[in-house]
Amino acid sequence: MANMTAKASRHAKSESRWGYLMVAPTVIGLLVLNIYPFLDTIKLSFSKTRPFGLYELRGLENYIEMFASPEFWRANLNTIYFCILTVPLGIFLALVVAVMLNAKIKGRTFFRAVFFLPMVVAPAAVAMVWKWMFNTEYGIINTLLAHKINWITDPNIVMVACAIVAVWSAIGYDAVLLLSGLQNISKSYYEAASLDGATKLQQFFHITLPMVSPTLFVVLIMRLMSSIKVYDLIYMLVEESNPALNNAQSLMYLFYRESFVTGNRGLGSSVVIWTVALIGLVTVVQFWGQKKWVNYEV
Repeated sequence: MANMTAKASRHAKSESRWGYLMVAPTVIGLLVLNIYPFLDTIKLSFSKTRPFGLYELRGLENYIEMFASPEFWRANLNTIYFCILTVPLGIFLALVVAVMLNAKIKGRTFFRAVFFLPMVVAPAAVAMVWKWMFNTEYGIINTLLAHKINWITDPNIVMVACAIVAVWSAIGYDAVLLLSGLQNISKSYYEAASLDGATKLQQFFHITLPMVSPTLFVVLIMRLMSSIKVYDLIYMLVEESNPALNNAQSLMYLFYRESFVTGNRGLGSSVVIWTVALIGLVTVVQFWGQKKWVNYEV
């Protein structure tokens, strides 16, 4: 009996060592690529950087300078405005597309691939195509509208143009996630509702929407995080010399300019920490609110 216990103990220890060995690459990658850079960013946010990677601690000076900067508050407003433009409309359109792709129509697989295609195209290529389409003189959008609109250079609508591209790029990915949630809904619910005389619209609001709400909640979190962190799209659509840059500059764009254009990495790091705190606050509010509208009952 003692021998069997000792063998079982050695076997358990061997399995534990193999388990640690298997997860080691992921843990090391997390520490090296995520945890350490984040801690270093926190340190830099309280420091003033010098040439050749040197720095000196300066306390809260970076945060005081950041909160006193009108450009910083403008970037906050731009980021919030971008979220308002992209998140509600993007999720609504993704849900509509998911419902349509879940229906019994011909060529469903083809349409799913078409809607998902923007996610596999390089962001630079997407921005280049849309930049040409938004061109004031010979862009296809103005040609179809028969009216010259300065989509990218007009401060009043530059963020709308960026939002259009963002929604178009993400709708396929969100639709695929929502489609997976729709396909997990039992057909028996719809059959029972049909027998009770419920219309398709009533079935959508009383069956589809409540049952897909957990997936919808995940998509909402992901889309809000992505919108708050938006950088590459605005960077590729709006050039440094663009007169509308002030109305399109997001928090992450401000971080890029402070860190890599002006060389003030300390202030840039402060912007990053503020953005992380903003994302955390939004996520906490979402998890608090999900108790009221997310249905986890099957």
